[in-house]
Amino acid sequence: MALGQKGEADVLLVHAPDSEVAFMEAGNGISRRLVMHNDFIIVGPSADPAGIKATTSALDAMKKLAAARIPFYSRGDNSGTDQLEKKLWKTAGITPDKAWYFEANLGMGDLLRVASEKAAYTLTDRATYLANQKTLSLAILVQGDPALLNVYHVIQVNPQLSPRINAEGAKAFADFMVDPAPQLLISTFGVDKYGQPLFFPDAGKTEADLGSV
Repeated sequence: MALGQKGEADVLLVHAPDSEVAFMEAGNGISRRLVMHNDFIIVGPSADPAGIKATTSALDAMKKLAAARIPFYSRGDNSGTDQLEKKLWKTAGITPDKAWYFEANLGMGDLLRVASEKAAYTLTDRATYLANQKTLSLAILVQGDPALLNVYHVIQVNPQLSPRINAEGAKAFADFMVDPAPQLLISTFGVDKYGQPLFFPDAGKTEADLGSV
């Protein structure tokens, strides 16, 4: 999104709703359309020393994690995942202590491997977890809370930001992402390998239809 603000990207496929709204309000985008969603999950050692598995509330889980002071690894990279995690801590009224909270500045796959090696907790999108599950010693402990919804939009960057922006190409890509054929592909992607789709198609819907927060 920072590249989009600088006029160094034509189109964005992003999952950071709060930042997306600010991006649009600042005039950096001319169109924002819902593409798909999956969800975030909180994972950790199967023994679950923080005792979060019994809770269905992500905020309650964050409070238990802070109280237990078990290592928690964060992406720390201002990605959509990182923004959602930080929002959960803030909403729970918690400022994580660096004695147990580590910002790794890593992509999701690498962060999962570190959390697995350290027997720590982390927040991840379900798709990346499933793609790496066989190599991890991490279990899904908290899921299903509407606060963990992971929504993706496609945004056409405002061509007035830079003469280099390919507005026609951006529109073509955005139109493609919400076209029925790619949406059908999204609905079945991952089923053959993981027994469930990695994403759910949402073209034509709104965040309210999904129960997004």
